[in-house]
Amino acid sequence: MLKANIFVAVLIMVFLMPAFAQQSASSDQEIPSTTSATEASSKKAATVDPNYVIGPQDMLDINVWKEPGVSRTVPVRPDGKISLPLLDDVQAAGLTPMQLSDSLTEKLKKFIAQPEVTVIVTQINSERVYVIGSVARPGAYPLTPGMTILQALSSAGGFTQFANEKKIFLLRTVGGKQAKYFFNYKDVINGKHPDQNLKIDAGDTIVVP
Repeated sequence: MLKANIFVAVLIMVFLMPAFAQQSASSDQEIPSTTSATEASSKKAATVDPNYVIGPQDMLDINVWKEPGVSRTVPVRPDGKISLPLLDDVQAAGLTPMQLSDSLTEKLKKFIAQPEVTVIVTQINSERVYVIGSVARPGAYPLTPGMTILQALSSAGGFTQFANEKKIFLLRTVGGKQAKYFFNYKDVINGKHPDQNLKIDAGDTIVVP
């Protein structure tokens, strides 16, 4: 009887092991794909606008195909230049990623046969917005693509105890003059006046009284 029980147990293990192995393999494959999608989304967020003009303090990913010694992630210095092997200082500020890619390609032709260069803006630090007044963390914040007043307020950590959430306003320079746009936080989060939740431009200031 004991031998029969052992034989049955062995048979059960033989049939179940492939199923466990398949389930384990499936689980192992899901994690990398999720991480990869998150990383891709994060990288895409900084380069959504092909006409974006690079500025000081931006972070750039310079990739020269099959040339890891030249490829690297570099910051744009306050003088608007970046430093790369072989080329030393190169002007980056004032150019779009494609224009900088073309410039680097031409310069690298002196050292590399048929260089292929891609430029990705991984962090936009040159364009900033300002949140001041009765918020937890007043100050300057990097402008992210599509950023709205509501998102900027969230970046500033929300309101202090005595903030007047109904009389927030945004200041923007339009045609050399300062324009003022009112924002009622209570109304917007309750679905009223969604048009008040404006998309922010670089240099805008949000005031929370």
